Amino acid sequence: MLMVRHGQSEFNAHFNRTRRDPGIRDPDLTDEGRAQARVAAKIIAAHDSVREIWSSPYRRALQTAEIIAEHLGGRIHTVTPIVGERAAYFCDYGSAPHVLRESFPHLSFDHLETQWWPDHEEPVSALQLRANRFLTEIDQHEARDGLLIVSHWGFIQAVTGLPVGNCSVVKVPSNPTAATVVHAT
Repeated sequence: MLMVRHGQSEFNAHFNRTRRDPGIRDPDLTDEGRAQARVAAKIIAAHDSVREIWSSPYRRALQTAEIIAEHLGGRIHTVTPIVGERAAYFCDYGSAPHVLRESFPHLSFDHLETQWWPDHEEPVSALQLRANRFLTEIDQHEARDGLLIVSHWGFIQAVTGLPVGNCSVVKVPSNPTAATVVHAT
């Protein structure tokens, strides 16, 4: 399985400069973030065979997943909040399914609750429980070795223990503590 952190978002660009939450809800990718996603797609295409792409429902992850899917000649198979970011900043308030449908009409959001993101800061312990639940789910998945998960810094760190930059690509074997970064930004 591969995991990819989304490309640079409008939030990331501002926060990295100021170290302050700019108050941008569910931000889009920047031009730099889109370029990062194209590079990550080339790395992924050369590294592994992807059979399914899963994405967090946050816009920045969906946009990253779309760029990668287009490069690989595939599509996003699953949109799931289980791989979403740990809610800690304003950018971690998501968009309702009907809003996401406007930007991503080819994807299904019918399975999402109207508010699929946490309405409060998610404790690290809750994030770890969610990561463990995810690992249990995918261990039984028939395409586990061909999965590409487009996610976020906090979730990837909860799964692997690795802090990663935007659009870093991580190879996650069945023992996630043995995960390795195959592309860093």
